[in-house]
Amino acid sequence: MPLPALNTFAGNPLDRAGDRRNDPDWLAEQGADPEALALVLWEGRPLLEAEGEPRLAWLPMMHARALAPDRELFLGLWKGAPVFAVEVEGSVDPTAGPLRGLGVFHEMREAAALLPGPDAAMAGTAKSLFDWRRRHGFCAACGTLSEDACGGWKRVCPACATEHFPRVDPVTIMLAIYKGGAEPRCLLGRQASWPEGRMSALAGFLEPGETIEEACAREIEEEAGLTVTAVRYHSSQPWPFPSQLMIGLICEVDSEDAAPDQTELEAVAWLTRDEAVDVLAGRHPAIKAPPRIAIARTLLQAWVDGFDV
Repeated sequence: MPLPALNTFAGNPLDRAGDRRNDPDWLAEQGADPEALALVLWEGRPLLEAEGEPRLAWLPMMHARALAPDRELFLGLWKGAPVFAVEVEGSVDPTAGPLRGLGVFHEMREAAALLPGPDAAMAGTAKSLFDWRRRHGFCAACGTLSEDACGGWKRVCPACATEHFPRVDPVTIMLAIYKGGAEPRCLLGRQASWPEGRMSALAGFLEPGETIEEACAREIEEEAGLTVTAVRYHSSQPWPFPSQLMIGLICEVDSEDAAPDQTELEAVAWLTRDEAVDVLAGRHPAIKAPPRIAIARTLLQAWVDGFDV
């Protein structure tokens, strides 16, 4: 039985074949399989079918490979069939040329809000891998141009044989709760660059030598001046912008005296459960909820539904 996928970009249905993709001969066989399919990205945007219910547009691998012979990766097996991804480069939309009539490219956040969960997960995985390959083309040990291996899941330096693997940057994202008043309240924060009214859970990257709980406490103290007294894990989310793992938490703080640091946050707001319900429903007069694809919205909904520290 598959694990439940609570968040967008989770629930990838593919068998990643991690024990077989190290074999170049096996990978070549998969690429030559007439049943092999590929999703297509252009500038990080997945190709979606133009008509009907939103879903990824799949191309035969041979067709997709002709578009970008050196920009492919192996995603895994889907019901026994090989699945690949191809990234087309260039400033001209390929649907104006070789992909005319086959679909429409959508920005990844927009696509994720439209696609079924498994489709969004596969597209997000492909984007993260292509972004990693673009940013890590040279060996970090000796500076030599590295080479693709394992179907795009590894790069190997031909000079010093150092192996490089896709990095994932862990981020704690937490809904802080204060229980000392007349009724429990949760804390949302706002960054100045966000759309008017948008607020979300507080978040920050883990640092070396730091536990998840310690990162949660540090970020809450740095951004809002509060002390965390308890932490509970809720769920996680792959976030392909470019390649983060959002670790969703509910935490309790010992005070309601929140003070935004004016660097990360320009404002904060406390919400009762009833007020949070209004935010999620779009009825709050001043605060807009996090986007539906964001784990911050999952955390807010979870607290409204009774999940607590």
